[in-house]
Amino acid sequence: MNSGRTILTFPIRANLKDGSPVQLVLAGNRDVEPLRDLYRIIVEEGNSYPHDRFPDHHDFMDYWFRGKSTVVAYAQGRPDATSLAGAFYLKSNWPGRARQVANAGFMVSPEWRKKGLGWLLGATMLEYAKQLGYRSVLFNLVFSENVPARHLWEKLGFRQLGVIPGAVRKDSGTYQDAVIMFRSLL
Repeated sequence: MNSGRTILTFPIRANLKDGSPVQLVLAGNRDVEPLRDLYRIIVEEGNSYPHDRFPDHHDFMDYWFRGKSTVVAYAQGRPDATSLAGAFYLKSNWPGRARQVANAGFMVSPEWRKKGLGWLLGATMLEYAKQLGYRSVLFNLVFSENVPARHLWEKLGFRQLGVIPGAVRKDSGTYQDAVIMFRSLL
């Protein structure tokens, strides 16, 4: 029974704030290399993920695919590998009795930022998480200096639960805090 809730069916087609058409699809084998290429850029930026160097293929697959639902966003009308605009993974934060608490990770290609793609990915993840039976979403490690991400999560109804002081070592050798954010799906 639907009870008025939208049932997501992939692919999802949408237009961003600037009118750019994108398509969200469940990731498969064809998406691994474009996703790795984008993740390399994100890791090199050093602003949102804990890796201090790019993971090997096995570790990348563990981080983005194994035991997760991964969704990728492609710019429509651009079939080349550079058309990957962003992605998210969704997984249980813990096993067993606490498996109903989700965790997710996001990335948006630099040229697709400030166009509403992060919001679209976040809103899609929330609806998809509900559809999969999750009761809440917990972000364990939001870098405190990643203000655009924190602002986005707040707009999508997340609240800050706490701060882990000095949790993230920056390239400069200094440290920044990490924020734990939470949203109920009930």
